[in-house]
Amino acid sequence: MTKLYCSECGFQNTEDGKYCSRCGALLPEAENRAETTLKFSPGTEEREATEMPQGADHVREGTHLVVRSGGDMAGEIFEPINGDTTIGRQQDSDIFLDDITVSRNHAVLLHQDDGYYIQDQGSLNGTYVNRARVETQKLADGDQLQIGKYKMTFIQR
Repeated sequence: MTKLYCSECGFQNTEDGKYCSRCGALLPEAENRAETTLKFSPGTEEREATEMPQGADHVREGTHLVVRSGGDMAGEIFEPINGDTTIGRQQDSDIFLDDITVSRNHAVLLHQDDGYYIQDQGSLNGTYVNRARVETQKLADGDQLQIGKYKMTFIQR
């Protein structure tokens, strides 16, 4: 079976997938799919794509929340604003998640000197990082967040 590499995060997926299993990004269409060569650096677990699948954009640098599942938002990418990024069902939230399982002011993504933190704002259904309910949690690349019915991946490069 051919392996596909996500153009957003570089994760290796099976060819039958439509979305990346790690970050939720839409994978290239079947006719645009090509093999990707990976280069592994000794002593690290990081990998770097040396060739991108045909038709794919270059991997973006920065910090992103990628929606993996949750209604019709799967595959959407949110970039945090400088400072605090509000997440909730309230329409003026920086990240607007329109579902009853999300509180109006559900959580805040805080940008601190040492990284990003997710902070629950007293939501009814809670905020989860890697399946554990949290009040405040520092985020690392690849962390899985759940806010209401929305499952997201935190990506930071």
